[in-house]
Amino acid sequence: MVMEFTRVLLGLAIALFHAQLADFLRRQDRALAAAFRERGVPLPDALPKQTARDLFFLFGVLVALFSLVRIWLTLR
Repeated sequence: MVMEFTRVLLGLAIALFHAQLADFLRRQDRALAAAFRERGVPLPDALPKQTARDLFFLFGVLVALFSLVRIWLTLR
């Protein structure tokens, strides 16, 4: 049961800090893509900022909801 509540908290933390997480991962993605492009490997551009933020928020909410459903089904 502790693991399920940890998943809920993790999902809520991702949803709460979605903008910072998305911006950090976009910076890392751009740096990695630049390194590959220098070596001649063409890669597509990173996601737009707002799209990445929306995806992280959605991911966090879905993790929290999925965990809440599992807790509810376990207690039922």
